[in-house]
Amino acid sequence: MKIVEQIKQPIAYEMELFEQKFQLSMSSKVALLNRITHYIVNRKGKQMRPMFVFLVSKMVSNGEVSERTYRGASVIELIHTATLVHDDVVDESNRRRGFFSINALWKNKIAVLVGDYLLSKGLLLSIDNNDFDLLKIISIAVREMSEGELLQIEKARKLDITEDVYYEIIRQKTATLIAACCSLGAASVKPDSNHVETMRKFGELIGMAFQIKDDLFDYGKEQIGKPTGIDIKEQKMTLPLIYVLNQANKKDKKWLINSIKNHNKDQKRVKEVIAFVKENGGLDYAVSKMKAFQEEALQILQKYPESQYRNSLELMVNYVIDRKK
Repeated sequence: MKIVEQIKQPIAYEMELFEQKFQLSMSSKVALLNRITHYIVNRKGKQMRPMFVFLVSKMVSNGEVSERTYRGASVIELIHTATLVHDDVVDESNRRRGFFSINALWKNKIAVLVGDYLLSKGLLLSIDNNDFDLLKIISIAVREMSEGELLQIEKARKLDITEDVYYEIIRQKTATLIAACCSLGAASVKPDSNHVETMRKFGELIGMAFQIKDDLFDYGKEQIGKPTGIDIKEQKMTLPLIYVLNQANKKDKKWLINSIKNHNKDQKRVKEVIAFVKENGGLDYAVSKMKAFQEEALQILQKYPESQYRNSLELMVNYVIDRKK
């Protein structure tokens, strides 16, 4: 059985019902909008975020979920989808998960408006049901994601990024949404309990590990073999590079910064930078940090009694680290 199917097993019924509720939460009176949201729903990814919501909810409440859990999962997925649609506009990207992106098919203006629509649908789903605690969790996540993106853009201009700033960027950009999924799952069944903060921390740790894993892919995937160097071309400072820059002597540091600033489109030079980072322990260092976040996340799960939901969350933590894409 595929690992994702294995993770999903204890919440298979909930995920199926969620699909129906999620489609309903997107519906509109505008035919064009319905056509676009139908396109989005039919090209969904693995749906890791709703899975976190349901697994956490069931783990902290001995197998219970409520209508609030379904709404929480829908809100997360609506907001996440909105950010992906907007990201593709910002990045001028024409593909998403191997399919054409919304902006490629319907142009930027419509893509931005669809993103706004999904965002408002998510907020209204919470407000209409008086889920103000859930709304607060998700609103903080949206604010932090925007701040993280802008902080990264600001730092890319100067290339003056420290390891601490890098962690802050990935905490806001990536980890905050996974943290929101986990705290939403807990809050949907055990509002005002310690579980809400414990699970937020758990989600944040997984998110940190997830993003470091993503950054490592830029240096080559075991299966696919070829390094991409896309982050270097986009002047994104990721952990392997930051570590090597901080360790390098003056001459090497100057060469690295010059390569990223002025020669980031030169394929040969990008390959040399990738080789330099590998030879000087950048990848090993990043892997050790990623595993430390993973370990901390698993320790939090150990505080909960053993159950199929906890087992699935443990599988999920390990999947984040071991995935091949």
